[in-house]
Amino acid sequence: MKTSFLTGLFLILSITTISAQKAETSLANLFNSYITLKNALTQDNSDFASKSADNFIKNISVVDYKVLSEGNINILKKQASEIADSRSIEKQRSAFKNLSENITVIAEQFPISDSSIYVQYCPMAEASWLSENKEIKNPYYGASMLNCGSVKRTITK
Repeated sequence: MKTSFLTGLFLILSITTISAQKAETSLANLFNSYITLKNALTQDNSDFASKSADNFIKNISVVDYKVLSEGNINILKKQASEIADSRSIEKQRSAFKNLSENITVIAEQFPISDSSIYVQYCPMAEASWLSENKEIKNPYYGASMLNCGSVKRTITK
């Protein structure tokens, strides 16, 4: 009886550990696709931003509902779809503001990167974004104001 109890307990702990590792991987992939999207916007490349948003949607689609609720996943998909469906860099940047707000909340609650994440802010756009580097590369103005902004805080896990 003790053996079967311990075996069952071990099995449950193993499944829980595997699920946690999988969740972290899916969120890390989501964060990486967000960074790719951000970089496309810094380069003023609306076509690449659209493709990057499609990739973000694919990555959010594999996140387990136990990690993020279905409602939150649907909100992120909708916001990324606005970017993917548009060819206007201005509309893409506008939609990116909302997406960035939500990804920031996720980054504050879950380990989505092994490295520090920098919350950066542009006073002209009145919006924040996440970056894997301290160096400012503004996705809201691209080449016209690439270095406009500052690091507001650092998220570490």
